[in-house]
Amino acid sequence: MKKENTTTSVKDRFDTKDCITTMKAVVTTGNGGYEKLDYRYVPIPELASNEVLLQVLAAGVNNTEINTRLGWYSSKVTTSTESLTTGEKEKQDAQKQGDGGWNEVTPFPFIQGTDCCGRVVAVAAGGDKRLVGLRVLVRSCMRSKGWDSLENIWMASDFDGAFAQFVKVPATEVFPVDCEWSDAELGTIPCAYGTAENMVHRAKVAKGEHVLIAGASGGVGSAAVQLAKRRGAVVTAIAGKAKLEKVQAIGADQVIARDEDIVEFLGENSVDVVVDNVAGHCFGEMLKVLKRGGRFVSSGAIAGPIVELDMRDFYLKDLTLIGCTAWDEPIFQNLISYIEKGEIKPLLAKTFPLKKIVEAQREFTNKKHVGKFVLIPPPIDDLNQYLP
Repeated sequence: MKKENTTTSVKDRFDTKDCITTMKAVVTTGNGGYEKLDYRYVPIPELASNEVLLQVLAAGVNNTEINTRLGWYSSKVTTSTESLTTGEKEKQDAQKQGDGGWNEVTPFPFIQGTDCCGRVVAVAAGGDKRLVGLRVLVRSCMRSKGWDSLENIWMASDFDGAFAQFVKVPATEVFPVDCEWSDAELGTIPCAYGTAENMVHRAKVAKGEHVLIAGASGGVGSAAVQLAKRRGAVVTAIAGKAKLEKVQAIGADQVIARDEDIVEFLGENSVDVVVDNVAGHCFGEMLKVLKRGGRFVSSGAIAGPIVELDMRDFYLKDLTLIGCTAWDEPIFQNLISYIEKGEIKPLLAKTFPLKKIVEAQREFTNKKHVGKFVLIPPPIDDLNQYLP
């Protein structure tokens, strides 16, 4: 796409005035509603040392992109992600905080898109040219100070992501994958499966253990079901009534409807590990069902970040609470291996053209699907016109 003879009304780093070539992308312009998603022409990223340029083939849709746009990560926000999506007052309160990003202030305007299946089309000077042409997945969570530090940055939260025709990333964060999956199927993997694998890895889920998984119909939860079963665990999954059959079909040994009493269903001291990214009012019940010495591992709180904790359940039962944001070193290599060996399967719910991102996010927030939604950027007829 050659540059159009248009100018932006507001000067920003995505101004195309002096560009020879441009690409289509979704620019998130600030905290707010869908009006903050601007599908437009922007400059193609310029490579710095040790970076590679990818043509984006598929980009998954995640809670985190919506949460970041809404400002849900602000410490001042106490409601569920659903409340923040629908509640105008909550949305306005969140937008006033300015601290709604994962780490520091979100770098608006920027390009979101945490999941990326792409093809390497260029490498920076001195880079490994053998990467060019390979289909890869991008490790979304990057340990910015090495593996001895938990400091981390995330693609599409701390720098531009994959809701575009091209994206640049550090060469160390791309992983070639050899499989027969479609681009869209691979686009379901990075964020959800990386987060789920990190949780079951940190919690040391072992063969024969009873694992309770909350939010099992979502991207992370459905991945966790597969990954826990891969380790030989017995899985009980929590999901909405309409989704129980589908959750059981992906491997759950038994299922619990979201509105059922967990303690009454399972009994106290019946579970070895809880894998949770839901939190909310069920948090206390999930601690009750953990056995003495049990592990509770969390990567999110979509049902509400403020929970009620009975400290007696925590200390009298010798429980371990494990927070998971920074991915550990083996996580992404593990996933690539599982894919290539056929040990996991993609759960692709639906695809949308990139320009239909608002439609995709609206349907995503309805939570009627199982698995992942994926956005497909517009095709590129002549790749050479975009390359240096």
